[in-house]
Amino acid sequence: MLWPHSPVRVLIMPTIEIVNVVASASVGAELDLHKISTAIEELEYDPERFPGAICRVKKPKTAILFFRSGKIVCTGARCLEDVRNVIDTMMARLRDVGVKADAHPDITVQNIVATTDLGVDLKLNAIAISLGLERVEYEPEQFPGLVYRVDEPKVVALLFGSGKLVCTGAKKTEDIEQAVENITEELKGAGFI
Repeated sequence: MLWPHSPVRVLIMPTIEIVNVVASASVGAELDLHKISTAIEELEYDPERFPGAICRVKKPKTAILFFRSGKIVCTGARCLEDVRNVIDTMMARLRDVGVKADAHPDITVQNIVATTDLGVDLKLNAIAISLGLERVEYEPEQFPGLVYRVDEPKVVALLFGSGKLVCTGAKKTEDIEQAVENITEELKGAGFI
């Protein structure tokens, strides 16, 4: 219960934008990359440069990597729905050229990258000292951002002096939201924002 004149702490969450979802799935069969790259015009396959075939999808702007083992990796999507749509479309294209591809493969999110702006300039030297060296890497001569390893949820946040924050390593969008909330509260509690 709040007393009539007790201060209420309101945390306004910054807007978070997902900029990349990397996910993998299995076709369910080994792939003859040379054969499918000649059958599917958009597939690029140059085994001397890269061991997989690459398909660049225009809408939504993504790339699908195909490997001989039957594993596929989708990268560049902005949401999980786009990942599912692109992978389902590619599976249908594979079936069209005679590959026994799963109709609805299990998709595993490998990494979600998101950005946000905390709305204030950050004093990275002071933050590095405050957060503790066991969770922080800050070498401005090497990289302009402060690398902050969040324990729960297990993600990595890059903080920049401009107030921009990049969060990577999450497997669920909820992990990004929780990490940004935790970092924002920690920085507010230490008086940095």
